[in-house]
Amino acid sequence: MAETRPPRTLAIVLAIIVVAAGAGGIGFLYYENHRPGPSGPLTVQVGDNATVNYIGIFGAGPQVGRVFDTSEYAVAMNDLAWPKSLLYTSRGASPANYTPLPVYVGSTAPAAGYTVGNLTFSSVVTGFWQGLVGLPGNQTHYVTVPPSLGYSFVNGSCFVTQPLTYTKPVLVTLTPAGFASAFPSVTATPGLEFTDPLYGWPDLILTVNATAVAYENLPSLGMTTSPSGWSVAVTSITSTTITLVNQLSPGQAGLVKGKSTASICGTTSFIVSQVNLGASTYTEDFNTEVAGQTLIFIVSVVDIFPPS
Repeated sequence: MAETRPPRTLAIVLAIIVVAAGAGGIGFLYYENHRPGPSGPLTVQVGDNATVNYIGIFGAGPQVGRVFDTSEYAVAMNDLAWPKSLLYTSRGASPANYTPLPVYVGSTAPAAGYTVGNLTFSSVVTGFWQGLVGLPGNQTHYVTVPPSLGYSFVNGSCFVTQPLTYTKPVLVTLTPAGFASAFPSVTATPGLEFTDPLYGWPDLILTVNATAVAYENLPSLGMTTSPSGWSVAVTSITSTTITLVNQLSPGQAGLVKGKSTASICGTTSFIVSQVNLGASTYTEDFNTEVAGQTLIFIVSVVDIFPPS
């Protein structure tokens, strides 16, 4: 960038260093004061608007190194070099879907952001914009954001504890409307056998009348199914009850995603955050994937728009 900025009394470059020590992390913030020369390159300052390309990866935890978000098309399309996180959401396969992020550098942007030309610059988490201060354009920098400067809020009500072992009835009776809701592609017909869409085993419709549809679950002993996203084994079948055991281990905590039939905290997607064999339970975490996590942003400032 050829444009220069008049020197300010003080510019602050923020470098965030996070040193992990065992299970706990110690965060250090290091501030360096400097005075840019009058002929130096334009650098990002508090109060500016900037467009930024970025790659967001986890800096610690079970998913360390995985990409959770990016503005870079080449990164989004390359899962081998840039493995994605469990709940990563693609913006699509078109390069047009991947553009630099317009960022207001500071903590005082209005709710609607600032508009410059056809771009709206909005607030981002504190650690992200602070990590941009002092950076010139067209250079790659690493910004580490601890939870306290990023997404620190973890909602305890978004954790759901489930048993590892559970049962289902062999015989099920639903209202006609309830059956149609549960199996929208199946016409309730006595004697009809169909594949259960959740468990994958055969279901047999026994009786149908104006008030009820009765059907039978027909799994085989020892079969495995995947109703939530991982293996579940059928360990016992009686005349009334099917017993199933979730095939999860403590080592899989934080590395398994699942899908719920109910929306919790605004989503049906979750990560298995804990497996407790002693209590025979596992925990579903419906918080956003980045909540409470140390994050690393690989950033490159594209354009800087000083305040007019």
